[in-house]
Amino acid sequence: MPIQITQPSPTVQIHLPNGKTLAGPRGTKVGEFLAQVREDFSAPVVAAVINNEIRELTYPVNIESNCSPITMDTADGARIYRRSLVFLLEMVFAQMFPQARLNIDHSVSSGGFYCEVKERDPLTKDEIRALENRMKEIIAEDHPFERREIPIQEAIDYFAKRGYEDKLRLFKHRRKEYLTVYNFNGQMDYMHGYMVPSTGYLKWFSLKGVNGGFILQFPRRHAPTQLEPLGEYPKLLKTFRQYGDWLETLQIDSVGALNDAIESGRADELVLVSEAPHEQNVSDIAQQIAGRRSRIILIAGPSSSGKTTTSRRLAIQLLARGISPYPLELDHYFVDREATPLDEHGKPDFEALETLNLARLAEDIEKLLRGEKVQLLRFNFKLGRSEEGEVIQLKDGQPLILEGIHGMNPRLIPDRWADSAFRLYVSALTQAQPRPA
Repeated sequence: MPIQITQPSPTVQIHLPNGKTLAGPRGTKVGEFLAQVREDFSAPVVAAVINNEIRELTYPVNIESNCSPITMDTADGARIYRRSLVFLLEMVFAQMFPQARLNIDHSVSSGGFYCEVKERDPLTKDEIRALENRMKEIIAEDHPFERREIPIQEAIDYFAKRGYEDKLRLFKHRRKEYLTVYNFNGQMDYMHGYMVPSTGYLKWFSLKGVNGGFILQFPRRHAPTQLEPLGEYPKLLKTFRQYGDWLETLQIDSVGALNDAIESGRADELVLVSEAPHEQNVSDIAQQIAGRRSRIILIAGPSSSGKTTTSRRLAIQLLARGISPYPLELDHYFVDREATPLDEHGKPDFEALETLNLARLAEDIEKLLRGEKVQLLRFNFKLGRSEEGEVIQLKDGQPLILEGIHGMNPRLIPDRWADSAFRLYVSALTQAQPRPA
């Protein structure tokens, strides 16, 4: 058949990963296509990948395209849902409490963000309930989120009128001449990423008052349409509040303020001043350990959170009090690589407790604390196997510092030493906080 010049087809097709092909009028929003086959997906769809680029569900499809839905049980989908929920909370809060400022400070492990109210007293239980009910009403009404690009000066004028100094500081360092904002019932905000098309997508959330603030709770990826029971986090919330107070003292409680400080040449000063309260915190922890005469100090935290650094700083503070601890890295007690337990996908699970030689570790700890000589293990990371290390013997009363991601696990040390252990959790996003046994 000879090649012919013809008019564009009024319809367009999208091809899904499961082999299905959908057709519709050219310019149809991708969300309208996917709504026809929503039962095919493992969780609610909140965005899509069109020809290898993430697009919102309002994106018009004008050419034949490959389309992969982004659902709430994926990392991108979870972020889009949470970002959209935060936007709705901010908009409704601004309507109901126009004289107050809402800070969304940090995440909590059961799936949520801890929020604090500034420039007025904390919300009462009735006010939190009213805020939640108003959000649910707006969700039921399914209001659209309108994505717009506006000149940067228009954005500056808008946020200046509303007193958002943190955003104005941020915009001072923006190089582009425009800003992508989302509009909701005449209100606008600047969000860092993609959003759902409307409030009707945000069905799963709750607001729970806690510790002078409240938690915006949302589903986690493994159960995208359910809320987990809310845990108790008194020490964590206290630590975050202390961290926030430090930032306010340093006058860098927003990204824009940090940019200003760096631009003005205060970077070195900020590092030094930040180190001072952190070192004081480590000193306070050392004082507690000295007072308790703890024989075992357990330091836990996620990868690259500063466990080894904290162990060394703590050792220095203990030495200043006449106590000479011996640091023992749990990583040296890994089992040989071929003995590493496997996860549900058949891949090595390096974060499982059973990656450690628990029997040998317990035996060595017991002997060390009894004052016996012990030949420690040393893990050869190049060869992936355990080797014999140095021989040590603790002095009378000398404490042992154990640090690793499993430092809090009760199976880590012999039962008879558990009551004398001092547990410390380190996070890269907060500060060291003691947790006595």
